[in-house]
Amino acid sequence: MTSPSDRMLIATDLDGTLVANDSATVPPYTAAVLRRMDDAGIPVVFVTARPLRWMDAFWPHVGEHGLAVVSNGAITFDVHRRRIRSLIGIDAPTGLGLTADIADAVPGAWFAIECADGMRLDPAYVEQYPVPADTPRGVLSDIWDQPAVKLLVRAPSTDADDLHGRVVAAVGERATVTWSVSGLVEISALGVTKASALAALCAEVGVAADEVYAFGDMPNDIPMLSWAGTAYAVANAHDSVRAIADHIAPACTEEGVAQVLAELLDQRG
Repeated sequence: MTSPSDRMLIATDLDGTLVANDSATVPPYTAAVLRRMDDAGIPVVFVTARPLRWMDAFWPHVGEHGLAVVSNGAITFDVHRRRIRSLIGIDAPTGLGLTADIADAVPGAWFAIECADGMRLDPAYVEQYPVPADTPRGVLSDIWDQPAVKLLVRAPSTDADDLHGRVVAAVGERATVTWSVSGLVEISALGVTKASALAALCAEVGVAADEVYAFGDMPNDIPMLSWAGTAYAVANAHDSVRAIADHIAPACTEEGVAQVLAELLDQRG
């Protein structure tokens, strides 16, 4: 482990990194360490693929700085004021062109879009998590009524790795393709990643990349980990993430991020 500098910022993914996948709570030990970080004046920024609607349980743990990055970097959120500070989405003409080309490359693909206020689903899309009864469902050209922070693609009859490769080829340089869950491809506007949003946030608060300690577990975390001065993969991380990390933290199930943060605090004295 490197020695912490006098000024630092922590950027951490949530699911599979700071907390167990799909968790609605922060474990007590992790919550206590986050409070210690905040008391020490060290911002811990949550940088997650989660949409805004899945973040309510995490807002009490954000700390004094009051900022979070959601939807793989498409939204930076002011937690204290409960308002979106920035949103970079995919407009309908661009997105419909992408879906047409992906549908040609992946017969039987299902599509959904994630917007700031919730999802819109094509007629075939099966969402694995509960959605409100009034969630719009229909032909995407009829329901794509605002910028999409993520275009989602599933194809149950296609191998997960093959799906990712086909979507990457179909999209080309028109958007950013990644994934955080096997069998689900997540597409953001061109250039939008966790790293792009984190870099903008850090520039605003005057923190340099080499002062950032980042934690992650899945391929959508790689841009952020590659940008940060110090990168940690948790022990349960995807092989591609472990390969680019500077350090390996204990597993998510062991509250490994909190263990590392506690050690950093102890080193600072």
